[in-house]
Amino acid sequence: MDALPTVRLDLPLEGMTCAACAARIEKSLNQLPGVAANVNFAAESAQVTLQPNLTSPAGVVEAIRRSGYSVPVRVAEFQIYGMSCVACATRIEKALNKLEGVEAAVNFASETARVRYVPGLATPEQLAAAIRKAGYEASERVEANADEEKARRAEAYHAQLRLLWISIALSLPLLAGMLSMLGDAHGELLPRWLQLALATPVQFWIGRRFYVGGYKALRGGGANMDVLIALGTSMAYGLSAVVTLLGLAHQHVYFEASAVIITLVLMGKLLEARAKLKTSAAIEALIRLQPKTARVERDGVLVELPVASMHIGDVFAVRPGESIPVDGLVASGESGVDESMLTGESLPMHKRAGDKVYAGTLNQQGLLRCRAEGVGAATMLAGIIRLVREAQGTRAPIQRLADQVAGVFVPVVVAISALTFALWWAIGGELAPALVNAVAVLVIACPCALGLATPTAIMVGTGRGAQAGVLVKNAVALERAEKIRTLIVDKTGTLTEGKPAVTDVIAAAGFSERDLVAAAASLESGSAHPLAHAVLEHAKQFALTLTPLRDFRSVTGKGVQAVLDVPALGGEQTLLLGAPAFLAESGLAIDAAAIRPLIEHGKTVIAVGGGGRVLGYLAIADKLRPSSRVAVATLKDMGITVVMLTGDNAATAKAIAASAGVDKYRAQVLPGEKAAAVAEFKTEGRVVGMVGDGVNDAPALAAADVGFAIGAGSDVALEAADIALMRNDLLSVVDAIGLSRATLGKIRQNLFFAFIYNVLGIPLAAAGMLNPVIAGAAMALSSVSVVSNSLLLRRWRRGRVLRGQIN
Repeated sequence: MDALPTVRLDLPLEGMTCAACAARIEKSLNQLPGVAANVNFAAESAQVTLQPNLTSPAGVVEAIRRSGYSVPVRVAEFQIYGMSCVACATRIEKALNKLEGVEAAVNFASETARVRYVPGLATPEQLAAAIRKAGYEASERVEANADEEKARRAEAYHAQLRLLWISIALSLPLLAGMLSMLGDAHGELLPRWLQLALATPVQFWIGRRFYVGGYKALRGGGANMDVLIALGTSMAYGLSAVVTLLGLAHQHVYFEASAVIITLVLMGKLLEARAKLKTSAAIEALIRLQPKTARVERDGVLVELPVASMHIGDVFAVRPGESIPVDGLVASGESGVDESMLTGESLPMHKRAGDKVYAGTLNQQGLLRCRAEGVGAATMLAGIIRLVREAQGTRAPIQRLADQVAGVFVPVVVAISALTFALWWAIGGELAPALVNAVAVLVIACPCALGLATPTAIMVGTGRGAQAGVLVKNAVALERAEKIRTLIVDKTGTLTEGKPAVTDVIAAAGFSERDLVAAAASLESGSAHPLAHAVLEHAKQFALTLTPLRDFRSVTGKGVQAVLDVPALGGEQTLLLGAPAFLAESGLAIDAAAIRPLIEHGKTVIAVGGGGRVLGYLAIADKLRPSSRVAVATLKDMGITVVMLTGDNAATAKAIAASAGVDKYRAQVLPGEKAAAVAEFKTEGRVVGMVGDGVNDAPALAAADVGFAIGAGSDVALEAADIALMRNDLLSVVDAIGLSRATLGKIRQNLFFAFIYNVLGIPLAAAGMLNPVIAGAAMALSSVSVVSNSLLLRRWRRGRVLRGQIN
């Protein structure tokens, strides 16, 4: 008896914390019929052999999930060859999404597919095979072959350009003959056998791409633009060839129509390809920022090495005028570094020992010696490029209608063309006019303009944003940003500089300022809060030795409590530090008159208490960013209500809000309450944006319709946000919303043109009011005009408030 066929899976696992987890998964899998599993905790993977007739791969993945663990989703990118219009992209997307565990988005403009898949249910090889089965070629896209891909595209472009010139040379005599007939000349300028000789190579050699593309589309169960062009030109050429070969002198021939249509469409495709290459110019500019080589220390000697061979910890030197090769820390030297290519900020940043430097930025005047901290894919530049590419591969909701139309476009056009042919023949009784008008309908219809309207604008907009320090993570966020009507901003680090400093110290009677600062600094020594940092920095001025703590307790959003030795109080005491209200809750009397003037000036007051009384107060101020007032005023002009959230008391919040020009604010908001506040504003039916920079902002950023993580924010905040802003400046939010409005404005213009073109063009062609040659020229230019309109977004600049248009 033959052994049953088996399938071997190698599955990565997520969520295991110990060997017991591995044992649990292994036990669950081995209980499935026909499954033998071995789970490796160290490698965080499972090797599974299964009999597919008894248990499917999906069943294995589901069993892992039921056990409380998961198989992490992986992402693959493919370069696709052979797409001619958006119908091709739609078909490939459908083919991929039919696979189990696969979620795919195909971008016709960039000729790429971004696929999320579950390992075990699908592999990159299976994904590529599904694309090939749909009638196209694909190769997995990796950074290493980017130059090779660019060279391949350039070679293909020049090959098509040569064919175009040949096609023009063959078609011009035919076009001259047609023009002479439109004038006073009687009879045909060229003999029909010569017209046949000129048109045949154009039809079957130059136009071969349309037959091949159409065949692949039909074989895959769909239809695309190639089908329309091949069908329309074949009808015109076929009739003319039959008339010529049979010597039917009384019948017209239409060789010029078939040849010129192919020439014009090919010209349009080349212009479109050239314009599409420019849509990714911003990405290519970012890639070019990183130098190929670096001067690295090896045994005390500087050696020029490829950047790709650098490792974390390598020491490298950067001379004036050179680009920094990798992310790192300055070990020695001082210089101004131009970071405008990453942040959009034109002023150079002064760098000295201990400061961070980033790959691709330009060292201006001094010599810097740095230690590598991020290399290869781990640099900020690489992360920006990856983010932009991911955003360009996503689909905006506004594109859905175009996708739905494109899905049925070609069959509907073919049906209209057939109906046009039948009606003209039935009414007029002549074959020639019926054929000409049917061909005009096929040729003028253009699904490409619909397919290019949204992705080209998204590509240019996100790329231009990256150059200005605005990183849009997906097209949905870009579309929503223009609809924001309420913007919630966190005070610390967003409206203010996020660098609070102690400005006033008020010690109680019998307790010195030095003792008060020592006690406060000791209590704050274990905290990462910005206010704690301000107290600790102030304590350095007194050269104080901090006292060890015990029984430390933190009350989120209120304060801390601990036991420590306080000589001024006679030994160990339980001390409290926090908002005055926190100490009042513990029964300590707050001197409201002493702290009122501080609060009215917008300062944050923290109190220290112990031994049954308040020991003193520290006032901390965080300077308002110079640009905050301008940014708030600009946002108001854009029709956006700005709301400030802060943990400060109402009086301090009121003073800061007034300084910034903010009309609405909420005081004494605990970190955990920010997300609830966002949800509350969303119930008003307005699109809500949230701007933050800290770890405690992450839930609120995720809860908002659009989350903005501002420049120096934490990794958690950047992960939760929809739009990452490289500059520590609220004006960058203005830029992001302005970019969104500009991009969506272009998309609406493109979609309007694409729809109106087809809505007007097809009926005119069916009514016999368009010559097929004119129809071909219009079709060729339609997609070019859409891409060219998107390219106007490259004129967008920071600091402009754009209301859906390029100023």
